[in-house]
Amino acid sequence: MNKKLLAAGLALALGAGYTLSAVAQAKPEVLVKQRQAAMTLTGKYFGPLSQMAQGKMPYNGKIVARNAEFLTVLSQMPWDGFSPATADIKSAALPAVYKDAAKFKAAQELLQTNVGKLAAATKGGNEGAIKAAIGDVGKSCGNCHDNFREKKQ
Repeated sequence: MNKKLLAAGLALALGAGYTLSAVAQAKPEVLVKQRQAAMTLTGKYFGPLSQMAQGKMPYNGKIVARNAEFLTVLSQMPWDGFSPATADIKSAALPAVYKDAAKFKAAQELLQTNVGKLAAATKGGNEGAIKAAIGDVGKSCGNCHDNFREKKQ
């Protein structure tokens, strides 16, 4: 029995090592596509919240709470896709992403903090506080886009 457990443990450890190695060697083009996918989903789930906060769409607390939870996860996802290896891949990312990495990191952290506050506000159920938190998330997104994303034409 111990030999079987040892063999299974060794197989898992080797498999995990190969998996981590494969992730670490992701092609720059793949990293860009992955970060863009995470940003697209962020827009999908934030858009209705923004519209609700602005009164352009009826407020629905259940949708707000659900989307806030999705955004909590999504706000963690795209950042490893901004590896220096991706600097030369055509995308909307400005060179400032790579040249001012500390400022870019601060913008990421502010977004994550504000999304966390939004998720917490949904637990309280105060519509005014939730709408204010949605506004703060929107400002975080806008600030990052203003400084680190090519303007859409």
